[in-house]
Amino acid sequence: MKLYSTNDKNNIVDLKEAVLHSLPKDKGLYMPTAIKKLDDEFINNLHKYSFQEIAFKVAENLIGETIPKEDLKNIVEDSINFIAPVVTIEDKTHILELFHGPTLAFKDFGARFMARLMQYFLKDSNEKIKILVATSGDTGGAVAAGFYNIENIEVVILYPKGRVSKLQEKQLTTWGGNIKALEIDGNFDQCQALVKQAFLDPELNEKCNLSSANSINIARLIPQSFYYFEAYKQLTTDLPISFVVPSGNFGNMTAGLLAKKMGLPISKFIAATNKNDVFPKYLASGEYNPIQAYETLSNAMDIGNPSNFYRILDLYGSTWNNIKEEILGYSISDEETVETIVEVHNKLGYVLDPHTAVGYLGSKNYNHENEEKIILSTAHPIKFANEVADSINFSIPHPSSINTILKKEGHKTKLSSDFKALKDFILQ
Repeated sequence: MKLYSTNDKNNIVDLKEAVLHSLPKDKGLYMPTAIKKLDDEFINNLHKYSFQEIAFKVAENLIGETIPKEDLKNIVEDSINFIAPVVTIEDKTHILELFHGPTLAFKDFGARFMARLMQYFLKDSNEKIKILVATSGDTGGAVAAGFYNIENIEVVILYPKGRVSKLQEKQLTTWGGNIKALEIDGNFDQCQALVKQAFLDPELNEKCNLSSANSINIARLIPQSFYYFEAYKQLTTDLPISFVVPSGNFGNMTAGLLAKKMGLPISKFIAATNKNDVFPKYLASGEYNPIQAYETLSNAMDIGNPSNFYRILDLYGSTWNNIKEEILGYSISDEETVETIVEVHNKLGYVLDPHTAVGYLGSKNYNHENEEKIILSTAHPIKFANEVADSINFSIPHPSSINTILKKEGHKTKLSSDFKALKDFILQ
């Protein structure tokens, strides 16, 4: 597998370089030089394959012979070892539950796959990696769980002070060992900017072998494409199928677009955002204007300058008309989010987390009766129980694993949003 930089298509590297070092020096993002279509026989017979078999086939299609077949199969089977069920909640509306992994969020798929891919690339060398990752909520916990005790890899997680839930904070601060948590006095965009600045700092890169576990790393997007195929498999219908994607940094959306490029017959994508509506405004006007992120109830999507926007541009040759032909965008307020959580529970008996509620309302705005709509549910509602407690009068299903994590003691280092503070911490 070869990849190029979105800023220079002549800057080509192999998968190991792209995974272990995340970003090209020209500040672009890595993209595959070729995205082959899967054969029609496989696409038309998805129901005959298990989730792991589908994941292996899709991974092999992208990665090719870069990793021997048996090794790749082991990576897939060790990382994709939990379910992703599609639940029908009303006519032509379905929820793809992506929260059945160890940290109850969709990012378990990407983090576990990436950890094992990096471990494979490091196994025959003395190279050590220091991963920097910014999180607006779920990424940090998933990365911490996925990389915990992985040899030769240290993880430094940056998260915005006061902008993650209590459970999310516990999930990224209670590991110890090779996992370090930094509470940054700022918002997610500032955390992400610090990580990007670190990758471009000559002294840090000379003294440390830096990598990232955010969706800027192509290793996150590969496994996120798996569950689009798995979801498609689970619906028996002759109608077109569209996917509704609660969107923040647009990694999930980009993974879906990769799935479509590989031949999955997806009708439309609906990007559902909260108040941070940079992308819906782009679809409406053709102008991309990043903003300072607003704080909302769906905090994992509080991103004012989504990194993967540039991958989406690259996939469509920067052609706005083509992008808005296949992707629609809707912005949902906090008030609408809470109303939707209450209404869906009262009418349908299903509990949505705030991000999935944004997706559900996005699906209602896309009012196409002759299509099936699959909404990506990115996190278990228990992760936001405190945030919605004052607005609901019903109990949220409580996985037993939650009690264990909440009792653990967290360990964090508080830092300002000044880059020098982060640099000094890393060098120490």
